[in-house]
Amino acid sequence: MRIFPDCSFITRTIEMGGLTKSQLNYKLQQHSISMNEFAEILIADEKFTASNTRCTVKTVELTVMDLGFPKGATLPEIFGRVSELGLGLCPVELGPYLRLYYLNQPEGYKGKHIQPGQAPTGSITIASEVIREDDEYPKGFYLRNINGVLWLRGYVADDLHVWNPEDHFVFLKSF
Repeated sequence: MRIFPDCSFITRTIEMGGLTKSQLNYKLQQHSISMNEFAEILIADEKFTASNTRCTVKTVELTVMDLGFPKGATLPEIFGRVSELGLGLCPVELGPYLRLYYLNQPEGYKGKHIQPGQAPTGSITIASEVIREDDEYPKGFYLRNINGVLWLRGYVADDLHVWNPEDHFVFLKSF
C-alpha cells in the first residue's frame, strides 16, 4: 500500500476570502450551487468567519486509504494522521470557495444508491476544524455533483463513525 506522498493525489490552488457571508451566498446562487440545511447552518454560524482579506491556499485531495488506512478510519484518526504527513486542516470558510472553484466536478451519482451513514459516491469532504463539538451539529462541508446539480453540503458524524478507504478528503498542503 502506498501512502501520501507516494501515491497519486490531486492538488488545487484556491483563492479565498474577500467576500462577506452574503456576497459568498450570492456567488453560490449565481452559479446555481444547491445547499442542504447543514451547509446553510454552517455558513450562518457566528464561528464561520468570512475573511475580508484574499489569500491563496494549496490543497491536496486524498482517499482515506492514501492516508494509510486500508480498512477506513474515524475523523480523529484521519485528522491525527494529516499532521504526521505534513498536511493541515482547512479553514471551514474554504468549503464554499472550493465549491465555486470546482465547477466541473464529475457526476457522482452514476446510478448508485446512497448507503445511509456513508459518504456518497463521488463526494469530496473538506477536512476542516470542527466549529462545535455537538455530534448533532454539522462537522463540515462536502462537495457533490448529483444528476448535473452541484452541491455544497454539510455533514454530521460522530467520532466513532468509520469513513471508508475510498472516501475522498481535501487537506491544506503545507509544503
